[in-house]
Amino acid sequence: MLKIGITGNIGSGKTTVSKVFELLGVPVFYADAAAREVMTNDEELISGVKQAFGIEAYFEDGSLNRKYIAGKVFNDPAELAKLNTLVHPATFRAFDNWAKSFPDAPYLMKEAAILFESGSYKLCDYSIIVTAPKEVRMQRVIARDNISIAEVESRDARQMPEEEKVKLANFRIKNDDTQLVIPQVLALHQQFLALAQTK
Repeated sequence: MLKIGITGNIGSGKTTVSKVFELLGVPVFYADAAAREVMTNDEELISGVKQAFGIEAYFEDGSLNRKYIAGKVFNDPAELAKLNTLVHPATFRAFDNWAKSFPDAPYLMKEAAILFESGSYKLCDYSIIVTAPKEVRMQRVIARDNISIAEVESRDARQMPEEEKVKLANFRIKNDDTQLVIPQVLALHQQFLALAQTK
């Protein structure tokens, strides 16, 4: 079974592209959603967060005190890095457990905003970058999230530059509103099916 990572900077449309692969019957693991889930269901992670940030990190009912954690890490890169070193391995564990549910799939995908930043692309056989010009990405996010250009710029600045990700990725899907995405997905789907047979 092949494991394919898929990523893209904010507004690139990586989730939309991932949904197209799902329509083709490809299982897709959404790492960002999983990262939120493991915060309350991975005992090893919960223990680590409490040790690193205090028992106030969780409410008595076991739910995450998001406001408290956000206050700790929002403007402190060192604290955010500390949290990420706890969350990333838990998300990797969740992906491995999830993958076992699809023993007959020729390949499956892991959609992650920080596929390269977290190093999780190294756990995949191949990786795809979904790209779009910055101005197109900015307009999409403004329309989607109803936020200011300054806020989008701030979010974008916290991500690895797109051109660096292009160098690291094995494949690229251009989602720039000038090229059709579905033919690009179908071509990669056939390629991955063929590669899966050789593995």
